[in-house]
Amino acid sequence: MPDAFARARQEFDLPPDVTYLNTAFMGPLPKPAVEAGWMGLARKSRPWTVAADDFTVPVDQLRATFAELLGAPGDLDGIAITPSVSYGVSTAAANLHLRPGQLAVVLEKQFPSDVYAWERLALRHGGALHTVAAPADGDWTAALLADLDRLGDRVGVVSAPPCHWIDGARIDLEAVSAATHAVGAALAVDVCQSLGAEPFDVAAVRPDFVFGATYKWLCGPYSVGFLWAAPDRRHGEPIEHGWTSRANSHCLACLADYTPDYQPGARRYDVGEVANFALVPAALAGAELVASWGPAATARHAAAITAAVAAGAERLGLRVAPEHLRAAHLLGIRLDPSVDAEALAPALADQGVHVSVRGDAVRVSAHGFNTVDDAGRLVEALSVALGRSA
Repeated sequence: MPDAFARARQEFDLPPDVTYLNTAFMGPLPKPAVEAGWMGLARKSRPWTVAADDFTVPVDQLRATFAELLGAPGDLDGIAITPSVSYGVSTAAANLHLRPGQLAVVLEKQFPSDVYAWERLALRHGGALHTVAAPADGDWTAALLADLDRLGDRVGVVSAPPCHWIDGARIDLEAVSAATHAVGAALAVDVCQSLGAEPFDVAAVRPDFVFGATYKWLCGPYSVGFLWAAPDRRHGEPIEHGWTSRANSHCLACLADYTPDYQPGARRYDVGEVANFALVPAALAGAELVASWGPAATARHAAAITAAVAAGAERLGLRVAPEHLRAAHLLGIRLDPSVDAEALAPALADQGVHVSVRGDAVRVSAHGFNTVDDAGRLVEALSVALGRSA
């Protein structure tokens, strides 16, 4: 195990008897992020210590870290700070214009925050939401490409993640991007369940918009997220008009000199009160820690853990997707109809093993702080809970 991952668990308040394979639900906040958040709160208790630069410098540091993780180092102008994925989706949807009758394409059982705004966008233009049916063979890429080929230029926008949030089924976004742009549609990508745990490259994927949140794989707080906009999408209309997004906002003494101009690039899409003095430092500390591991190295590390879980699950007679169809960090173990899915997660938690159950799948998510020993504990807990021997 690389040294970074050997020490990774020490950065978190994870007791020895806890196996946490549930970052897809909520990533733990590392100790440096907790400390940074408390320091931010403490400064707010002494507001005379807050300077004008405190409204911009930490926020731009956070933008820089997001840009690096998106494979666009230095592209601060591409990043807006948002409170959630849904805020980013709503911003993107407000700045896309479909022809009458066009479709917004999503995946079956896509996360609701990444569905509702697309549905409203399509209906606003007399179109509809088109849902790609879950493929029987687990190959979402083939299913999505087939629908795009069949629908052609009826498609106005495609919303697709790098992997499905329920079971980690992989989607080849470069192939989807080529097909999307071939029919003249826009591509929006939700990286909430992947950024930080695997590499992403906006130059290779060529999306119009990307959005995510920090509270999962970036090990940050709730209510901090981001939107990346392609260069030709950085001049649109924000969904709110706060003062910090305007061109004169660095000058606190001249805020009443109103201006129609914005800060450079996607900053116009920032949420109001973007300089949150507790959440921004905590989000920055968590994202910087994850970035220091390196997404490619994290993916390799997590893949070894999920592979061990998959092998153990198969020994118990459970089903998992083949390796080439699943994400390195996120694995769905399919349950038999005879298994009470609702009761399984609490039964595993009673043994100190924490996962999620989504639909008919045990969702197992591995990050940099996990080890192969965690995989062994999960398989053993499953064996006990299901009354089966591996």
